[in-house]
Amino acid sequence: GKNALAAVGSSTSVIYLLIAFSQGASVGAGVVVSQYLGARKKKETEDAVHTALAISVILGVILTIGGVLFSRRLLLWMHTPEEVFDGAVLYLQIYSGGLLFNVLYNMAAGILNAGGNSKRSLIYLAYASVTNIILDLVLIRGFGMGVEGAAIATDISQVVSSVLATGYLMRVKADYRVSLRKIKIHRQMAGRIVKIGLPTGIQNMVISLSNILVQSSVNGFGADAVAGFGAYLKIDGFNILPVMSISMAVTTFTGQNYGAGKPERIWMGVKVSALMMIIYWAFTFCVLMLGARTFALLFVEASELEILKDTELFLHISVSFFPVLGLLCILRYTIQGAGYTNLAMLSGVSEMIARVLVSLYAVPAFGYLAVCFGDPTAWIAAVLFLVPAFIFVYRRLLRMRREQRV
Repeated sequence: GKNALAAVGSSTSVIYLLIAFSQGASVGAGVVVSQYLGARKKKETEDAVHTALAISVILGVILTIGGVLFSRRLLLWMHTPEEVFDGAVLYLQIYSGGLLFNVLYNMAAGILNAGGNSKRSLIYLAYASVTNIILDLVLIRGFGMGVEGAAIATDISQVVSSVLATGYLMRVKADYRVSLRKIKIHRQMAGRIVKIGLPTGIQNMVISLSNILVQSSVNGFGADAVAGFGAYLKIDGFNILPVMSISMAVTTFTGQNYGAGKPERIWMGVKVSALMMIIYWAFTFCVLMLGARTFALLFVEASELEILKDTELFLHISVSFFPVLGLLCILRYTIQGAGYTNLAMLSGVSEMIARVLVSLYAVPAFGYLAVCFGDPTAWIAAVLFLVPAFIFVYRRLLRMRREQRV
C-alpha cells in the first residue's frame, strides 16, 4: 500500500545520513590502499587494510546505536506525515540494527576495489540481493510483515554480503589479505585514512542533510507526494548506479596511477569514463522517458494516479540532467582518488547550498515542481565548482611529475 511505500521512502534520506560518514571512511581507506598498491608498498598496504577494518567496526557500532536511538527524533524533525510515521520509525530502527554489517561490507568492498578486484564485490552483492529479494517475498508477501519484513530482509542480506566479502579478504593471496589478529588501529595509518576520508565523510553528510531538507519539503505535500518521491528514489537510484560505479572505478584508477606517478593516465581515465557515461545516459534517457510510468507501477497501484504522476515527473526531470550528474561524479571521485578530498568536500557544500536555496525560496513559490528540480540544481552547482577544481588538481599533478623527473 501507499502508506507502507511512503514509510520506507521517507526513511531513505535518514539512512543515507547514517551511512554517509562511514562511506566517506571507506573511500578514504580505498584511496590510501590503492595508492600504496600502486607504489608497491606491501607493509603500508597491510597496515592500511587492517586499520580500515578496525575503523569500520567502531563506526558500525556507533551508527547502529545512534540509528536505533535517534530515528524517531529525526523523523519528527522532518515533519513526516502522521499516517506513515509509525511505519517509518519501525523500518528505520530495524534497519539501523544491521548498520554494522553495512559499514563492514562497504569497507571490505572498498579494499577489494582498491586492489582492482571489483568483480568479487559484485558477486557478493549479487548473493545479498538475491537473499534480499527472496526474504522480501517470504516476509512481506508470505507472512504479511510489511515494512518490518522489508527491514529484516535488508539486514540479513547485509550480513550475507559482509561475511562473504571479509571472508574472501582473509583467503585472498594478495598484499591486501586480512588476518583477524592483525586488525587494529595503526595510529599513523589511521591519521592518513582520516585525513583523506574525513572530508569525504563530511561531504557525504552535508549532501545527506540537504537531501533530508528536500525530503522535508516533500513531506509537506502529504502522503501521496511522499509515496511518489519514494517510488522515484527506488527507480532513479537503480538507474544512477552504473554512473556511480563508473565513478568509483575512477577513484581506484586515479589512486593507483597517482601512486605509480602516471598523471597522464588519470586524464585518460576521465575521458573514457565520460564517454561511457554519455553512452549509458542515451540509453537510460530513452528508457525512462518512455517507460517511467511502467516502472512506477512496480511500486504503485494503477488506481493511484496522483502518485504515478508525481513519480513520472520526478524521473523525467532527473534523467534529463544525468550528464551533469555523471560529470559531477567523475570529477569528484577523480579528485578524491588523487587525495585532494578537501576540494571534493567543498563540492558537497555547493550541493547543500543549492538545495537549501531551492527549499527555502523555490518550493514556496513554485510548489512540487521546484522540489523535482532540487537535485539537478544541486548537481549544476557542484559541477561549476568541480571543473576548475579538477583543472587545478591535474595541473598540480603534472607539475609534481616534472619536478620528480628533474
